[in-house]
Amino acid sequence: MKDDAAGAIQGDILVVDDLLETLNLLTALLEERGHRVRRAIDGPMALMGAGANPPDLILLDINMPGMGGYEVCQRLKSQEITREIPVIFVSALNEVFDKVKAFEVGGVDYITKPFQIEEVLARIESQLALKLARQQIQELNAELEGRVWRRTRELEEANRELKTLNHRLEREILHHQRTQSQLLHMASHDALTGLPNRVFFMDKLMQAIARAKEEPDYRFAVLFMDCDRFKVVNDSLGHLAGDRLLILLARRLQFHLKAQSHLARFGGDEFTILLDNIWDNEEVTVTARRLQTALTWPFKLDDQDLFIDASIGIAIGTSEYTEPEQILRDADIAMYQAKSRGRACYQVFDATMHAQVQKRFQLETDLRLAMENYDFILHYQPIVSLADFKLEGFEALLRWRHPDRGLISPGEFIPIAEETGAIIPIGLYVLDSAIAQVKAWEEKNLISPQFRISVNLSVKQFTQPHLIDKIDRIILKHQISSCRLKLEITESAIVENTEVATDILRQLKDRQIQISLDDFGTGYSSLSYLHRFPVDTLKIDRSFIHQMADNGENMEIVRAIIVLAHQLKMTAIAEGIETAEQLKLLRDLDCEEGQGYYFSKPVESTIAENLLVRGMLN
Repeated sequence: MKDDAAGAIQGDILVVDDLLETLNLLTALLEERGHRVRRAIDGPMALMGAGANPPDLILLDINMPGMGGYEVCQRLKSQEITREIPVIFVSALNEVFDKVKAFEVGGVDYITKPFQIEEVLARIESQLALKLARQQIQELNAELEGRVWRRTRELEEANRELKTLNHRLEREILHHQRTQSQLLHMASHDALTGLPNRVFFMDKLMQAIARAKEEPDYRFAVLFMDCDRFKVVNDSLGHLAGDRLLILLARRLQFHLKAQSHLARFGGDEFTILLDNIWDNEEVTVTARRLQTALTWPFKLDDQDLFIDASIGIAIGTSEYTEPEQILRDADIAMYQAKSRGRACYQVFDATMHAQVQKRFQLETDLRLAMENYDFILHYQPIVSLADFKLEGFEALLRWRHPDRGLISPGEFIPIAEETGAIIPIGLYVLDSAIAQVKAWEEKNLISPQFRISVNLSVKQFTQPHLIDKIDRIILKHQISSCRLKLEITESAIVENTEVATDILRQLKDRQIQISLDDFGTGYSSLSYLHRFPVDTLKIDRSFIHQMADNGENMEIVRAIIVLAHQLKMTAIAEGIETAEQLKLLRDLDCEEGQGYYFSKPVESTIAENLLVRGMLN
């Protein structure tokens, strides 16, 4: 390294980059300024060149195949011969953590691609000048003896230069410190709301857990909050409106929390709160109620009032927790329990919840295996004419034959299948198996032309694309008339998807597939939609049938449903008939068909076939 005639510092510079375009550009720039340039296209080549003949300065790319720039820098700093070589990172990476990492591994500067030429040259020559000054000082110290008078002037000049360089260096250090402080803040805070983020919260939570182990009287709690139906806001008003709502929500939560509370945005529409140094559990639940009360007031977004609810899970901190993830897991479990209770409420975690989650997880795993192994069977419950007790058809009901637990009720596994989406392939399996069974009975001449098999169609199945095509393929596969099939659909499946439902129902009607509206009376039950759809049967929910004799109001509801069905030229079917008294009341009300334990429980196919042979239930 030397000064040229114009006073510019010329140095031996090693440029390391796997892109030839960048190497050529930097080489041309530096050689034009009088520097000697060596080049390397990867990490191992850079280490070899620097070790054999240490350069004055290294320009180092970060992202390179094989050995990246961070590892190269760490290895340079670990070797005595290359430890003092200044390294300037030149990279297209511009994330906060990338810059922090560059300084941590020993870099003296960080230049972001695309770069300004003058900025690159200035930073390089600043580092070369600093290194030259240090070399000069070392040389001056070595030659002080015998040259005091002459060297004094040189040292004074060098000191002046050093002061100038130190002044510049102090400015650069201050700038780097400010930059690093900003980067650390950005790394620990949410860019949208300004709240602490997950990283910050986890650190605070770890401190609380450690303190709980050291101080027996110290108590804390974690609240896990999730906005209810926030997706509706994004879908209806757009994500920009959703972001603005999150900002307003964060401010309101901050306003209603005490100073010793730590609020963080955990991600999406999830917020976490650490209540520090609490007195008792009542203080925690009071805080949860206060927050939910605060959310009952509308949020003003432009000229529109928006309302948002939240479900809150609470986990009380104890010395048994060793990791932040454990208490967050329990708060999250409690939050989902709150959602299952109807949302807009809070739930405190207890050990039974964890057991329930584990049981549910095991059931989900077993359900996947059951789908692979076809561990399902169908039971058939007779549908009977209430006038003469003739067998009109069967309802096909799914049962799970678990290898360890035996038969599992649909009420236990169908909700899980609905949530996971497994209900779609399972539903097609039921449809295929039921129609295959009807075909077998048909070939044995056991069923009349009026016989129909009823199969339940879930909401998710009903909204699946190509549903009609899948039904057509199953019917064609078994070479059976489509009029043998009756599909049972809930009111919600129709009302929540009106346009799609209208089209699907009309296509089913064109194929002479009958439609039964299941559990009628428990959902919307509105004449404003009922007359618009080609429904054949109204199925009266068992909850009304059970209390007909004891509850006059239920009796009138059943009467009204039967009258409504007849006025709309539909058939009424009562489910859950268990007593002779219920049967008599239904016959008096002119209910055409029914099913229930009074006639028969759901039975396996062989028993169902015996019922067909008899043709009548007595």
